[in-house]
Amino acid sequence: MSSPTTVSTVKSINRARVRNLTVTAMLSAVAFVLMFLDFPIPFLIPPFVKMDFSELPALLAAFSLGPIYGVVVCLVKNLVHFVAMTTTGGAGEICNFLLGACFVFPAGVIYQHMKTRRGALIGVLAGAVIMAVLSIPLNYYIAYPVYTKFMPIDAILHMYRQIRPSTNGLMECLIIFNAPFTLLKGLLTTALCFLVYKPLSPILHGGSK
Repeated sequence: MSSPTTVSTVKSINRARVRNLTVTAMLSAVAFVLMFLDFPIPFLIPPFVKMDFSELPALLAAFSLGPIYGVVVCLVKNLVHFVAMTTTGGAGEICNFLLGACFVFPAGVIYQHMKTRRGALIGVLAGAVIMAVLSIPLNYYIAYPVYTKFMPIDAILHMYRQIRPSTNGLMECLIIFNAPFTLLKGLLTTALCFLVYKPLSPILHGGSK
């Protein structure tokens, strides 16, 4: 026969799991919506590459619930986007998921071991750098081969050369433009996270913190 303490513990664990799943679903929905609120920064990168902050909810999940939950938010938002309206045959969603996971997972892991503001900052900076570096091979081998089916590579390179005329070749474009742009995206998402995390903390932690 189970003791009252054991029964209470099991109920607490189940409540925590339900809360975590509920918060994860909510953050995934917000992330999906934020994917549509994108905008170009034409003086930094060609306008077909747009800025969005859809990793913000995943970062909030990684900090409040754990790194796995952050990755799940990245996965769910891209699965929904793929089913609803993909224009890249899934290549864009795969890249978006992998880059988002590379950002939020290291941030969440480091924060789990250093639950301070400094630990959070170290985590997101590490994640942003990893995301920026990996954006080069992921774009080169997954995203841009699909883009060239809809737009000739010369036309793509021409848009980069309108910003920097001496740019030569796709790899150079990704190194000079896309990687710094991705790093900037991570840093801006980090700034927003630090602004909203504390006000949202009661919701994210179920009022326990």
